[in-house]
Amino acid sequence: MEDNSSSSSVVSGVTQASFLQRTLERLSSTQSLKLKTEDAAPVAVIALQRYLSEQTKGQQLDSYSYDVTVTDGVWRAKCFLHPSLNHLVHSNSLKTGSEISITQCSFVYNERRLGHGYICIEQLRCAAKRSAVLARVNTVSSLPILVKQGMERSVVLQSDVPLQVSRKHYLSLWNNDDPEGDIWISGSPSADTVLDVSKVTLLSSLDSSFKNTWKPLPLLVKIIHKSRLRYYGKFGLKIDYPYQAYFEVADQSGTMSLVLWNELCPEFYQRLNVGTVLYLQNYTLKQSYSNRSRPQMDHHRMKTFNSVEICLNPRNPASVITVVSPKSILPQWGLPDISYQFTARSELEKLANNSACDIIGLVTFVGRVERVKGKGKGPEKYWTYRWVHAVDGTSDHPFILELFSTSQAEIFSHICPMTYLVCTQMRVCHVEGSLPYLTSSCETETFITGYHKGQPYVNDPRVKSFIQWTKTLKDNVVLQKTAVGGYYRYPRPPAMFTQSMADAQVPLVAAADLKRELETLQYREHKKLAIQGQIAAVQYMETPEPQGLKDKEVPSASTDVCDQTVTYPSHSSTTKQTFVESLTSHCTDSSSESRRKRRIQISKTTQSSLNCGNIPAKRNAGRKNTNEGEEQAEEESNFAFEEVQQVGLSLQAENPNPDSNDLSWESSSWVRQQQEVSEHLCKGGLWQDSICRRFTLDEKNVLLQWSNLQPTRWTPLRTADALSPVLCPGFYHVTILGINKQIAVDAMYIPVVSSSEPQAVGLPQDPHGNTMLSCLSSGFLCPLSNTANNSEETLPRPEEILATASELEDTHVVCILDLCHLGGDKVEVMISKVYRLTEVSLD
Repeated sequence: MEDNSSSSSVVSGVTQASFLQRTLERLSSTQSLKLKTEDAAPVAVIALQRYLSEQTKGQQLDSYSYDVTVTDGVWRAKCFLHPSLNHLVHSNSLKTGSEISITQCSFVYNERRLGHGYICIEQLRCAAKRSAVLARVNTVSSLPILVKQGMERSVVLQSDVPLQVSRKHYLSLWNNDDPEGDIWISGSPSADTVLDVSKVTLLSSLDSSFKNTWKPLPLLVKIIHKSRLRYYGKFGLKIDYPYQAYFEVADQSGTMSLVLWNELCPEFYQRLNVGTVLYLQNYTLKQSYSNRSRPQMDHHRMKTFNSVEICLNPRNPASVITVVSPKSILPQWGLPDISYQFTARSELEKLANNSACDIIGLVTFVGRVERVKGKGKGPEKYWTYRWVHAVDGTSDHPFILELFSTSQAEIFSHICPMTYLVCTQMRVCHVEGSLPYLTSSCETETFITGYHKGQPYVNDPRVKSFIQWTKTLKDNVVLQKTAVGGYYRYPRPPAMFTQSMADAQVPLVAAADLKRELETLQYREHKKLAIQGQIAAVQYMETPEPQGLKDKEVPSASTDVCDQTVTYPSHSSTTKQTFVESLTSHCTDSSSESRRKRRIQISKTTQSSLNCGNIPAKRNAGRKNTNEGEEQAEEESNFAFEEVQQVGLSLQAENPNPDSNDLSWESSSWVRQQQEVSEHLCKGGLWQDSICRRFTLDEKNVLLQWSNLQPTRWTPLRTADALSPVLCPGFYHVTILGINKQIAVDAMYIPVVSSSEPQAVGLPQDPHGNTMLSCLSSGFLCPLSNTANNSEETLPRPEEILATASELEDTHVVCILDLCHLGGDKVEVMISKVYRLTEVSLD
């Protein structure tokens, strides 16, 4: 057992109270243990780790396996999750920081290795609330690891490696690109050794002598580009660390690709950065792989050798890699300087599509992290990405950035408003009728405040100019322009919907297929698709006003807006000026701006089909015990994302007069059609994760965790004292009836009402009549508010828009839907655009 003197006092005298120890003792006399409800004490999940499954005979339940580390407050135990429970991880129902009850488990011995075995969790129950066990634990790492008697000396059981001994390392929980675990070495000092550079060969010599007999003389090169990691593991592959990483290296003769293979990646990937000088021996050469992405390097003005690439292998032969200390680098080596191609926002429209550029900007908006399933054979994989806005003072518009994971997990998860962001090797994407955006490439690297020191770009003139501009800004003014998280899509769907678009970009699915798409979504996975049909009902809902949330309560990603009391700021501004100009102006007191007060009135006839969130009766009944719930929340307030349903109000409670006219419309045939519909797909109302929030420095850590993916390891996080304002005055609950009138689906529509919203950037703003159909088609209310004289008061009221909804009667439309799994049983279904038949082409 782990020798941990700091925990001995914790174990002493309370061992008998340990549920995990008692369970392990009982497993000594039985193959599988079923625990009764009264015996299944709750345990907290403190780590959830993923790795490629061992190949088994018969049907493979999942490509990946999971080790889950739990604690009862006395011991911690790493257990194997039975593959039949993997779906709980896929939906983020089983997550770190949560509480579970183990109802069935077994002890599995490794038959091919002495002294190795583990607990296998076969059945469990997930609790909705944060764990009360963790409230009693000061430091999780101080708790001793529970190991079966006789296995105390097992290195595997004590190390950060999978319980399935055929696998040597963990993968990142939500993608395959990020380094994960203790095996990844970083921060090691460079060598101060004396190098013999007298026999160094040039890259040009390698290119010319590749097909001839040659002896690998040492190389002295500088890294000028670095790609993200590539994991190529699959079943049957007998490689312990199947990783690959490309680098572009240069010397005085030109540039060439270098490939780092397998276990050299954990040892060197995080130590090799742009600007690092390498002394290489025992490398090999091979013909370049042509079907891969490459950085655009014309700005380096050096010859590029693309026919061969340098391979660094862990064996046969074992390459020798020496990282040269910066103070040992001599000018006479002739290594080139690092060159960048920083582009100002004002120059972006002039760049050709797919051309590369580097940018620097001040972040004003950061979207939540989402995932999209990758294509190809082998084990399924997901890409993680997020949308970011950044300004540089040269344009009224921000950079719109689609950032995919760059194997820099620490930086990617800490991008937030008010930080200086540098992105290299971004690719330009031009959008017809809208603003261009930038998407990351395989060679993109990102850096934020705190990571710029020592980077080669710090002396670039464009960077220095940007820093000078930021000194003219006022933090309190910039903060008023910031936002975090929520539903965000870019670019907007095109003006016309075509069959070719349906075949290649946005699948046009049958209503029955939509059900399957909803059921198979995994946590934070995003899909865009189209469905034909007609709009059968629409209802406007305004989120309730705040009702005195207690200190240190923050929104849970598992909570419906219907159960929340949140604050919405006014969308009006005080002066007519551009966005960049407003950043340097004096801050105005937005709290004093007027806000229209409307109450939501929900009719009894539509409540059953349009009920927000389908809240169970028990959950509604539980709201009677509000005071008791508040006391419990206060006790657990040290942990972020506490459930706040104890103080929530349903939209029904917001209706002062249930007999008055409601803000809704429905088709004249909808009452009859409801009886004929075989299935009504309703995944809830508008979830907390769907709503963008204002960024505040006090809530930085909470907002970061809220917008990021569920972490692999639990860490205590104290919450802020108040909720940040939410940027959404109201939304429309839309019921879409499939074209064959067999299946209906509810979707949410949030119109853009202010030019200050993140969704307003790049939004085509052709004037329209503010009818219900034109709003659904355009995505915004016309005109967007942006001055005191053109404020929210001048926008059409929901009742005015709904008064025009009769044009939806029996109208054939194509709806573009964005689906995103938000965790648990919550699936976000948002309307991106509605096409009339006149906007649909069969070409």
